[in-house]
Amino acid sequence: MNKGIVRITVLWVAILLVVLAIGVAIIFGGPVLGKGVTTYTPEAYTKNTTQLKHVSQGPSPVKRVPTPSSVRSVYMSQCAASSNSFRDEITSLVADTEVNSIIIDIKDFTGTVSFPRGEGVEDLGGVGCKVSDMKEFLKELHEENIYLIGRITVFQDPLYTSVYPELAVQSKSKGTPWQDYKGLAFVDVGAKPFWDYIVDIANESYAIGFDELNFDYVRYPSDGPMSDVQFNHSDYSQRQVELEKFFRYLSQKVRRADAFGNVPVLSVDLFGMTTTNSDDLRIGQVLERATPYFDYIAPMVYPSHYPRGFNGYANPNDEVYGVVKYSMDRAVERVTATTTKIASFAYERIGTSTPAIYSKPARDPNVLRPWLQDFDYGGDYGPEEVRAQIQATYDAGLRSWMLWAPSNYYTRGGLELAK
Repeated sequence: MNKGIVRITVLWVAILLVVLAIGVAIIFGGPVLGKGVTTYTPEAYTKNTTQLKHVSQGPSPVKRVPTPSSVRSVYMSQCAASSNSFRDEITSLVADTEVNSIIIDIKDFTGTVSFPRGEGVEDLGGVGCKVSDMKEFLKELHEENIYLIGRITVFQDPLYTSVYPELAVQSKSKGTPWQDYKGLAFVDVGAKPFWDYIVDIANESYAIGFDELNFDYVRYPSDGPMSDVQFNHSDYSQRQVELEKFFRYLSQKVRRADAFGNVPVLSVDLFGMTTTNSDDLRIGQVLERATPYFDYIAPMVYPSHYPRGFNGYANPNDEVYGVVKYSMDRAVERVTATTTKIASFAYERIGTSTPAIYSKPARDPNVLRPWLQDFDYGGDYGPEEVRAQIQATYDAGLRSWMLWAPSNYYTRGGLELAK
């Protein structure tokens, strides 16, 4: 080839590259000949929309409903969420009464995740109910200004333990995953690969539209042949510490701002007697060890779940107001206190006195949001019993509550009408 032609060709290529570089710099707002590179800005995109239609801005933000100052919520199982008739029943309850929030299962007692998982996450399937249009359903509820809480059953998980039996609480006698009296297996609290599995589910749940993430069954197992249990991933004698490690990890990994600056709200369900007991009830739960890591604490103060003789009551089912009022009064005292005898990673010891005293931040009592009973167990729970529990909550100085009915049918007579 003629050397002159080669030189001309090279020159034209060089000119073309310079023109392209100038064009790119202009489009993205950067200097043409400067030393630095100006970062891409939304303003640059606005000025050059015709040239930049191919630039991806990521997914559109889902609508968020801010946490109401008074959360009045009802539970909806994932099976109910997959049913149009139950959807109509629950949404009409919200429209007709004071209820302003719905708790919907994300992962239930079967271990099944209720919504279609995205790419790059571990989807184990499961035999539980699924809600194929969960994201769309959440959007519809948000359009009605309904606050949405997603419930995640954590360590009780027969699905995960069937796939990863080595991470389950073990049966010493059988060498297989231990089961409680209902035949349900538990993941060992210290099984860290499972922690990341839960974090993935939580992050994905927030991304599709849940405003708050609620964690249930965050505890060691009970109600089974406990003499046969073996823990290979945690120290059962240090249950409180082991569970707090999980709380801390969960908070660190999930309480992060998304691309739009939103931070998930986190809540945790605790046994009702964590409000009145300072020990861990042999399941690892201690109120003061949970409060540093969650925005809201939800004690399950169902009167039917308290033993006879509690607070002097011959039958707690006959004293529903008293059970809830006494329990939440004690909880308020504990969360608002500035000192405690209970240790936590989040607290500092004061001096060297024995027993040890620790300083702790006083929290607003309204971080407490009790679960109340709307199901017949141990007694009949009608409008009077439901309303008495709600009134007890208010009389303890609290504004928020959540109703649990496994049937997903709620006692409308116990609720105030919508204003």
